[in-house]
Amino acid sequence: MSRPAASYASSSFGARLRDVALLFKLRLSGLVVFSALLGYQMGWADGGFDPAGLLVLAFAGLLVTGASNAFNQALEVETDARMLRTADRPLVRGTMAMRTALVLATVAGIAGVALLAAAFGPLTAVLGMLSLVMYVALYTPMKRHTPWAVLVGAFPGAFPPLLGYVAATGHFGLGPGLLFAMQFMWQFPHFWSIAWLVEEDYARAGFHLLPSRGGSDPQSAFLILVYTLFVIPVGMLPWVFGLSGQWSMWVAVGAGLWMLWPAFRLFRSLDKRDARRLMFASFLYLPVVQLAYVIDRT
Repeated sequence: MSRPAASYASSSFGARLRDVALLFKLRLSGLVVFSALLGYQMGWADGGFDPAGLLVLAFAGLLVTGASNAFNQALEVETDARMLRTADRPLVRGTMAMRTALVLATVAGIAGVALLAAAFGPLTAVLGMLSLVMYVALYTPMKRHTPWAVLVGAFPGAFPPLLGYVAATGHFGLGPGLLFAMQFMWQFPHFWSIAWLVEEDYARAGFHLLPSRGGSDPQSAFLILVYTLFVIPVGMLPWVFGLSGQWSMWVAVGAGLWMLWPAFRLFRSLDKRDARRLMFASFLYLPVVQLAYVIDRT
């Protein structure tokens, strides 16, 4: 599967940088870090702005998230090789050695957690480490055996805004819990809409991650619709508890309804086109609603 060492050594610097970006999944990591930064801004005292803290958090977040993605690819290189959507990853193509990937992941993970500890305290570092460990040691191996992996993966997936808030305040509280709850609930329709679209590809790797044993069937579509419905009231909770104002509450309701319509259509049609509409609506939901919280914080 791997290329000869001489061929690997002759790779251009630009090609190696591209491989590192693919290993760390930098585009996806950027979305995760953006969520953490908005959580940090929500927790920052008096609605001020701390550019130095945001930059440090962004860099540390990229390191920890990138390490999680790299370890994930190292563990799943065999299953990645069976799927079209992951065929371009460097470990699958053999353009990066497994040892190199593991060294990069380890160094990035240690450096990211150490930076969180130094800049924001041990509690933030523990959250960063817990997120990495849960994603790599629990969610990744569970994917091969049970769709309950989606529930387990939703926990580290909802850590970013919580971690950002704790980094700003130094402690837990209702605020970070509400941000965690919103992102936790959002992940189910978001992930399942993607799983619906790539069900055949997942099946090649032995992954069955839709909520019904029948895969893309009416039961899965019903559960996706139900979980999308729950996104709406959970998105209103920051307003209910006085963390944000009424304007952002209406933004959350509107964005939730924007997700609910394709979820309802998917329930009626079982059509991939509606799953794709739900996926795109969910991609918009998270940054729009979290940014509204920040702008409208009380």
